[in-house]
Amino acid sequence: MRIDDEAVLWSAGSADRIGRPLLLLLHGYNSHEGDLFGLAPYLPLQPVIASLRAPIDAGYGFAWFPLFDHGADAAAETADASTTAIVDCLDRVAPEASGIGLVGFSQGGAMALELLRRDPDRFAFAAALAGFVLPAERAGDARLAEVRPPVLWGRGSADEVIPADLVAHTQVWLPQHVELDARIYEGLAHSVDDRELGDLVGWLRARYG
Repeated sequence: MRIDDEAVLWSAGSADRIGRPLLLLLHGYNSHEGDLFGLAPYLPLQPVIASLRAPIDAGYGFAWFPLFDHGADAAAETADASTTAIVDCLDRVAPEASGIGLVGFSQGGAMALELLRRDPDRFAFAAALAGFVLPAERAGDARLAEVRPPVLWGRGSADEVIPADLVAHTQVWLPQHVELDARIYEGLAHSVDDRELGDLVGWLRARYG
């Protein structure tokens, strides 16, 4: 499994990336790298923003792992492979980057948390919008609980896409491993609205302040 380096969308040219922090955007299921990149004009100016395309063709778009209809084990195993693919991509396209920030939506939110679990010393923080924690043990979980990086977890009260058991698992797991800022948006379905975007921008500014 491999991330397409040519499909990465950057907010700055290679010469303008030097010495700046990196903020990685990870889209949701059956979407593409251009989706969250549309948020770039609203996000803080300090980091270079890179938006990745997931490695699995999902029909109309791309995915990081299969839906849970195919089984939790298959989702966890494929997510682990996608995590490795992201790390390998970063080693190729941004080998000097450290303290990398992560923003993901839905499956991308799950992947942002998977990256924290893989290497909590390389990734500084994560915002998981309508995301969730995969119910699988990861080698980095103990280290993550020691480092306790900041995590913003936003979800809508009317989101019927993420299964209730995954939401319940995430509610218990995150406070045990990270410094959690959890926010619930009344009436919001499986999407991001102006309220959540405003909170995300403010939260990111605090990371770069």
